[in-house]
Amino acid sequence: MSTSNIDQVIETDCLIAKQQHLEQAMEFIPGGVNSSLRAVEPRLVPVRAEGAYFYDMDGTRYLDYHGAFGPPILGHSHPAVTRRVKAAIEETDQVGVGIGPLEIELARKIVQHIPSGDKALLCNSGSEATYHAIRLSRAVTGRSKVIKFQGCYHGFHDALAMNVITPKEKLGQRDPLSAGTHNAVLADTFVCEFNNLEEVTQVFEKNPEQIAAVILEPIPHNIGCVLPRQDFLEGLRALTQKNGTILIFDEVITGFRHSLGGYQKICGVTPDLTTLGKAIANGYPIAALAGRRDLMDRFNTRAGGDVFWAGTFNGHPVGAAAALATIEVLEKPESHKYLFELGDRMRAGLREITSRHGLTAEVAGFGSVFLTYFMEGPIRSFTDLYRNDAAFFIEYRRRLVSRGIFKLPMNLKRNHLSLSHTQADVDRTLEACDAVIGELKK
Repeated sequence: MSTSNIDQVIETDCLIAKQQHLEQAMEFIPGGVNSSLRAVEPRLVPVRAEGAYFYDMDGTRYLDYHGAFGPPILGHSHPAVTRRVKAAIEETDQVGVGIGPLEIELARKIVQHIPSGDKALLCNSGSEATYHAIRLSRAVTGRSKVIKFQGCYHGFHDALAMNVITPKEKLGQRDPLSAGTHNAVLADTFVCEFNNLEEVTQVFEKNPEQIAAVILEPIPHNIGCVLPRQDFLEGLRALTQKNGTILIFDEVITGFRHSLGGYQKICGVTPDLTTLGKAIANGYPIAALAGRRDLMDRFNTRAGGDVFWAGTFNGHPVGAAAALATIEVLEKPESHKYLFELGDRMRAGLREITSRHGLTAEVAGFGSVFLTYFMEGPIRSFTDLYRNDAAFFIEYRRRLVSRGIFKLPMNLKRNHLSLSHTQADVDRTLEACDAVIGELKK
C-alpha cells in the first residue's frame, strides 16, 4: 500500500472515531457539550493542546486564537505550569482543612500585584467570585440594588446574568440569559449603557441610598473589545464614593492578561473589590476575590465575619500551583511587552488588509486581545455593535477555521494571543485573513 493510501486509511479511521465520540456525547450529555458556547460548527473533539495549537481527533491542527475564552495566556500545556502542577499533586491533594502553603503564597502574590487587593480569597470560577462580590456589597451597605452595564457578562447567577448580547427589540429592558431566573432578583438590577456616566448618575439620583454596588468589566471583552473612556471610569469611582456604593471591577478577563495589576493598574482607577479568573492559572480552574481590608474581613472565614464563604475545592493545590507558575512567568518584564507587541502586529496587519480591500471594518483590541468588527466606527458601547455585519463576521471566521486558523465562529467574540504565539504565526494568520477577505469580496 502506498504512503498516500495509508494516510487516507488513517484519516478515514480518525473521522469514524470522531463521529462515534460525537454520537456518544449527544447520547449522554445534553446537546453533546458541557458549556453552551462550545456548541459551534464544525463540531470538534480536541485531543491534545500544546503551545499555540490544539489538535482535533480528525487529525486537524488548529492555530488557536480562541484560547478557551482567554485562560492559556502562556500557551497550552506550558512546561513551567505543568512542572509545578505535577510537583503539587505528588505532594498532596485537597485536604479541606486549614490552609496550605500554596494558598498563602498565591494570596500574597495577588495582594502584591492588584492595587485594590489588601486581602484575597480563593474560589473556583469567575461566576463564584462575582456572586460573592455582590453578596458582600449588599451586606456591607445594607442595600439590595446593583448596577451593571449592557454587554458585560459577570457569570451565571440571577443578579447579573442578563443583558449581554441583547436583541435590538429587547434593548432597554431586562434581558435575562436563562429561563428560571427569579423576577424579584432581576428587579434589583439596573442596566446602564457603558461609557455613559450621565445615565448612571440618573439611576443614583432616582434611587438614593439604594445602590449597593456598581459592577463592570473595565474593558467589556464579552462583546469583543469596547475600550472605556478614562473620564467614565474616574466618574464611576467618584460617584460610588460619594454615594457609599461598592465599585467592583470584574477583571476575570482583563486581570493578568493585560497587566499583573489588572486594567486598574493601567488606568489608575482603584475599585473596592476585584474579581479574577481565566488567565490567573493558564487554564487550570481557580478564581479569586480581592479587595479592601475592611470589606474582605466581613467574610466568615475570619472570626466574627457574617458573610458566608465556603467551597470544597477552594484553594485547590492544583489550581494554586498553576497560578503561581503563571504569575512567575508574567512577572518577567518581557512577557507583557511581547504580548502587546504581538497584538500590535496583528492589529496593524488587519487594518492594512481591510483597508486595501476597501472593506468597511473596525479592527479593535487591547494588548493580546484583537478582533475585526465589520462596521463603521466609532465603538463606544454595545449599541454601536448592532451595526456589525454578523453574517460576514461568522462566515469570515468559518473560512479561517477551514484553513486551520481557529477564531471562534460566533458573533462579537474576541481573539487571544499567548506567549506561545510567534511573529511567524501572526504573519501566517494575516495571509489567511487576506485570502479569506479576498474570497468574500468577490
